[in-house]
Amino acid sequence: MKYENYYFLGIGGIGMSALARYFLHEGRHVAGYDRTRSQLTEALESEGAAVHYDEDVAQIPAPFLDPDRTVVVYTPAVPRDHAEYRYFLEHGFTVEKRSQMLGHLAEGKYVMAVAGTHGKTTTSTLIAWLNRALTGGGSAFLGGISKNFDGNLVLGDGPRLAVEADEFDRSFLRLFPDVAVVTSADADHLDIYGTHEAVKEAFAQFIGQIRAGGSLVLKLGVDIRVDNPAITVYRYAYDEPCDFYACNVRLLEGGHYRYDIVTPDGTIADCTLGIPGWVNIENSIAAAASVWCAAKYEGKTLDEDRLREALASFSGVKRRFEFYVNTPKQVYMDDYAHHPRELAAALTSVRKMFPGRRITAIFQPHLYTRTRDLYPEFAEALSHADEAVLLPIYPAREEPIAGVTTEIIADRMTVPVRIVDRDRLAETVAAMETDVVISFGAGNIDACCEALAEALRRKS
Repeated sequence: MKYENYYFLGIGGIGMSALARYFLHEGRHVAGYDRTRSQLTEALESEGAAVHYDEDVAQIPAPFLDPDRTVVVYTPAVPRDHAEYRYFLEHGFTVEKRSQMLGHLAEGKYVMAVAGTHGKTTTSTLIAWLNRALTGGGSAFLGGISKNFDGNLVLGDGPRLAVEADEFDRSFLRLFPDVAVVTSADADHLDIYGTHEAVKEAFAQFIGQIRAGGSLVLKLGVDIRVDNPAITVYRYAYDEPCDFYACNVRLLEGGHYRYDIVTPDGTIADCTLGIPGWVNIENSIAAAASVWCAAKYEGKTLDEDRLREALASFSGVKRRFEFYVNTPKQVYMDDYAHHPRELAAALTSVRKMFPGRRITAIFQPHLYTRTRDLYPEFAEALSHADEAVLLPIYPAREEPIAGVTTEIIADRMTVPVRIVDRDRLAETVAAMETDVVISFGAGNIDACCEALAEALRRKS
């Protein structure tokens, strides 16, 4: 692109920071605003970005005030009355959503996009890792911090580009993938879409944008209209027979699994995934299907030995089934799950990983609108645990809604539950009789993880 300067409104977001890091790598000047300081913003500052934390036009660095030399990238979470956003619009700057910029960077690449209301981040990160193992190259813009790559940006040779296709604000409709994975299409972001049918229609549009000759890898049972005759459609599942699925699944020590992957070309036996949980087997099937499609496009077949090695060496994503404590007396892990389906799947996985043990779920609801729309489903999902500790709602970009509080989830739960403030969480859990503990949420509950881990280590 022609611009020297890239200014990011919401630079600390996981997807935004990956773009900012890309342009720093390309030798461009990068600056931006975010509401709060974080590890991501501090890392960007250490890499040369100028970041400030007050909504103040006067703090925008002078070189970024020239509309002929600066492009502005914003996240949809930035409110339209934001002072800096208004300034850039009123002064003739090129202002683009994060998804638009990602669309520009995807031009000329073999785009491997992962969409879905949950499961996107682990699956897209696994695709990036498989690409590296199988081709020696490949790039990626990820929605989480990959432990293998130690970041959310992957730069490598070759045309393959793995991206997370985010349905929020219909952002994924800026992408035109060669192979697309759709993991789920549950009711979410109803503040944007209004109805579940509108969510599914957006996913149908996304499928319609897969390039001619491309492939769709769709989870078995996901009910979305597929109206793109120029593509090949494959179904995948955990262990139900279809185009791609797992069979001969065996539980190993520590919640890991060994399994065979059935593909249209035959069975890849004795795969072991480097991270625990049956739900991650399902994610690995989707990732394997995606790289299988890429290999077919290139006129090649999968190298089964390299695939096995890559699956075994996959370290996962921070805040996705991330273990802090794993002893016979105490287990503590943290996960980003913030939708009822994610919570139910994660808790079911934990139950299978640690049969017969008592599970304590800690959950911080994310957004008033999501809580309002899905509180019965949250209550049902969290009741898969033996007991629960809930935090007040994390508002993110939203203002409070009358009558919408954590209590409306707690009131419908069928297991013992207590509500505590975040600053009292560690001491509360330390005083409880705990065995297996897992914390969930997309807000700032992760700031409690070390304190929780220390309290539970003392018990073990």
